[in-house]
Amino acid sequence: MRASMLTLALFLILGVVACHHRRGAGSTIAAPNFATLSFASTAKKPDFDTQIKPIFQSRCMPCHFQGGSVYNKMPFDKPETINRLGEKLFTRIKDKEEQRLIREFLAQP
Repeated sequence: MRASMLTLALFLILGVVACHHRRGAGSTIAAPNFATLSFASTAKKPDFDTQIKPIFQSRCMPCHFQGGSVYNKMPFDKPETINRLGEKLFTRIKDKEEQRLIREFLAQP
């Protein structure tokens, strides 16, 4: 939370300075639209077992799951595999919402 507040304060300061510089000392400055601001640090990482794994179960079953022909090389029931492959997985995952969830999962530490 503290990092988000510092980021917001920096955004406000830089935005005011930039607007002030462009418009001149005597002009009014529009307030930033806070509704459009989002901070990645406050977003909760998607849960692998309940949100990410089911995507791969529906798209990549049975080959990449227990007993499948390529399970030993690329087990999709393990988060390490998903992190290692990253966006290469999108050759099979075309749904934009599923891609968004996977990207959020990959972006978090």
